[in-house]
Amino acid sequence: MTRIALGVEYDGSNYQGFQKQFEVNSIQQCLEEAVGRIANHKVDIFCAGRTDAGVNATQQVIHFDYLGDKPRDVSSWMRGCNVFLPPDISIKWAKEVPDDFHARFSAFERTYRYIILNSHSRPAILNGGISFYPGRRLDENLMHEAGQYLLGENDFSSFRASECQSKTPFRNVHSLSVTRDRDYIIVEISANAFLHHMVRNIVGDLLEVGYHRRPKEWIRELLEARDRTLGGENAQPYGLYLVGVAYDPKYGIPSGTTGPLWFR
Repeated sequence: MTRIALGVEYDGSNYQGFQKQFEVNSIQQCLEEAVGRIANHKVDIFCAGRTDAGVNATQQVIHFDYLGDKPRDVSSWMRGCNVFLPPDISIKWAKEVPDDFHARFSAFERTYRYIILNSHSRPAILNGGISFYPGRRLDENLMHEAGQYLLGENDFSSFRASECQSKTPFRNVHSLSVTRDRDYIIVEISANAFLHHMVRNIVGDLLEVGYHRRPKEWIRELLEARDRTLGGENAQPYGLYLVGVAYDPKYGIPSGTTGPLWFR
């Protein structure tokens, strides 16, 4: 058995999330079919983070076990799988890893970016890859200040979806920044792990602050309340990207580019 890790980039617009589901188009299904054709046997794919419907990735990490007898150069996994993948999913790198590596359980940090177009006119290009919030100019500085209340290990019940299946609401947010690049607002959040819809709920509540509908202290109050019904609407899935997964350097997992596109 040989364990192989792959770096995957995808546009999630046409998929109902990463996780394989019955009679639903998923990223995992496409990857297992493509990898299986190169491996010449059925494979089970494991990922660093199961992104939701419409969510994208520039640096998703997956692994699988190759059970064949024929040795394969790691670069052949990238080239071969890309032949059988749709154009909105691409393997960026491939690496042989030790048997104790697990794409999900070996990761100690995930980073997401949320890209907002804050202008008066809707986008015609990349409209599925960014979120559009028109009207008044968002106050990115106030959003950034509000986001600092979420740092550290906390009970994030106020920012989890009602259908979240995690056994614990506690997560450790390592960093959260909100910056502006012309008409674009970039929200970047790094944590040990995330609850279902956690990033979108956080961004949706930060938008309330950015539009001056709520004071920045409201984010702290919301965190302490541990009640999602007190929060605002969750942000659109469009514009959300998984851009980084961190592992122990001993595994040699490439960091890749952050992105998306011109955002570095």
